[in-house]
Amino acid sequence: MSAPRFYCPPPLPSGKSFELPASAAHHASRVLRLRTGDPVQVFDGTGNALDATINEIGAKRVVLGNLQTCWAQPETGLRIVLAQALCSSEKMDWIVQKATELGVSEIVPVQSQRSVAKLTGSRADKRAEHWRSVAISACEQCGRNDLPEIHPPQPLDAWLAAMRTSKLGKFILLPGGAAQLHSHKKPEAGVALLIGPEGGFTPDESNVAQQMGFAPILLGPRILRTETAAIAGISALQTLWGDFR
Repeated sequence: MSAPRFYCPPPLPSGKSFELPASAAHHASRVLRLRTGDPVQVFDGTGNALDATINEIGAKRVVLGNLQTCWAQPETGLRIVLAQALCSSEKMDWIVQKATELGVSEIVPVQSQRSVAKLTGSRADKRAEHWRSVAISACEQCGRNDLPEIHPPQPLDAWLAAMRTSKLGKFILLPGGAAQLHSHKKPEAGVALLIGPEGGFTPDESNVAQQMGFAPILLGPRILRTETAAIAGISALQTLWGDFR
């Protein structure tokens, strides 16, 4: 069984001992009920990780010792930016969790005309922080040491305009898309994958995306739910072009 993992904001310690942040200490002592001498691992979200041993543990304080740099887990060589149209909170959480496990580099929640959720101002900022905590938990579970960047929600048209000059290969998943993914060459700079909401993109949104260089693709003959489409698309990209180091 692998050692429990905890996220610690960078930089990771370089001394002989280290005290876990309060939230991680609570999880270690109260939730996992770890004990003195148990092995753990800490990571900083930028690719670095340390193996360690619990030296002291209490209700609010956990001190680690025997710190040793551990072997970095391989990451995919394919940069994937997932632009996900906002959907219900449960589905968005699931998408963020699974996209993190599958190795996306960035997640951009976009507000489309048919998005169920409408987030602006402080609500949008709070939701972005929540998604970041979901991504952290996913990294702790799956062994990933690099946190994906979680962007605040933004209007679809604004994001599309900003992507006009991007060097990324750009794809939009559409029912009746023009081609299958494997008919395209691997984009050297990475991929931007645009996924619609529960009701799909409007014709105007689809047309604007294609005018901005997004190639319509399909992943089979069926209409996929938004959360299925996102994960199926990422999996297809990683299988086809994900060069793991």
